[in-house]
Amino acid sequence: MKPILPLFIMIDAMGWEILRGDTFGQDFAPVRKQLRSVFGYSSTCVPSILSGRWPDEHRNWCYFVYDPQNSPFRTLRWLRWLPTAVTGRRIFRRWLTKFVKVQLNFRGYFDLYNIPFRYIHLFDFTEKKSPLQPKGMNRGPNIFDHLTEQKIPYFVTDPTTSEEANRDRLIGQLRTGEIDFGFVYWAGLDGLLHRVGNKSPEVPAKLRVYEEWIRSVLEAAKGQYSDVRLYIFSDHGMANCDELLDLKAKIDPLGLEMGKDYAVVYDSTMARFWFFNDAARSKVTAVLQTVPEGRIVPDAELKGLRAHFEDGYFGQLLFLVREGVLIVPSHMGERPIRAMHGYHPDDPHSYASLLTNRGSLPDDVTAIPHIHGLMVKESMAAKAANGSKPAVAVRT
Repeated sequence: MKPILPLFIMIDAMGWEILRGDTFGQDFAPVRKQLRSVFGYSSTCVPSILSGRWPDEHRNWCYFVYDPQNSPFRTLRWLRWLPTAVTGRRIFRRWLTKFVKVQLNFRGYFDLYNIPFRYIHLFDFTEKKSPLQPKGMNRGPNIFDHLTEQKIPYFVTDPTTSEEANRDRLIGQLRTGEIDFGFVYWAGLDGLLHRVGNKSPEVPAKLRVYEEWIRSVLEAAKGQYSDVRLYIFSDHGMANCDELLDLKAKIDPLGLEMGKDYAVVYDSTMARFWFFNDAARSKVTAVLQTVPEGRIVPDAELKGLRAHFEDGYFGQLLFLVREGVLIVPSHMGERPIRAMHGYHPDDPHSYASLLTNRGSLPDDVTAIPHIHGLMVKESMAAKAANGSKPAVAVRT
């Protein structure tokens, strides 16, 4: 029997407000703490957790950026001639996304979302590698680089298979004692919250399912590990969207030409602009200052949030909406969804959560990038106790 197993389970979108008043994990992870998230979507939060660094350091921020010289999507521009009744359908976009991902050999998460094919040649996609693998960051190492370098055998979720399949694969490896570290990523709650909102009875029902899964995982680990050091955490929370904003309808009448005067990506909670002349900047800025549902985020504030990029790669001007407002239609979708994240980190539903079966949590663990330090510390404790030797992730 091995002395130590560090087990880190990430439940996407299980924010602090989601857990408020819920009994989740009280029998197996009674110590809980609120964590500040980072500014951005899961494309930012997950890399921050895995690397221990902030967006301005690892440069895994928003997915689409204006970069026509490096755009891999030029061959898709002909699709602009197809009827929007075809190209606007989600099933068509999903099929095309899978095809393009294979053709471009993208290893991370990828979705074409609702980027218009008329302008798709203007944009690049920033997550070409998988942050869930060694050398998967845009800049710098992650926890899997550390585990590989330290020759610690580990489990990591395969995002191309189901939650259940990953659960069963983990249980199988625990029963054989072949791993000395586990990183589990369950994304199902995030999708559910987007669809039904954070007040639906389906949410606590999903938490009960996760509880049973975790109990099964812990039961499997007991046969091979004396001390299972369990950490359960999220990357952000989820706010209900009760107000819709058609920001595009306010910008289009300005008479500016996309790709000539400006470029923009309309995310779900923010709009990111690039400007190619002063007149375009002036007109867009003036309009945005009249929109009460949000505000232009000053560079000084972005620097404080560690999400300011001096080269303007992710946008030269950022407009952020209030919590509970959804930009729709956007480049993320044509239709409203019930709940969203990606608001200001200080908004109530942005806060993440951290639970453990350890006696306490360090005082200096206050934000999601700090989870990386816990993973490093626990992995080294496991290595010292277990005498780890293999240098790669365990596969079955």
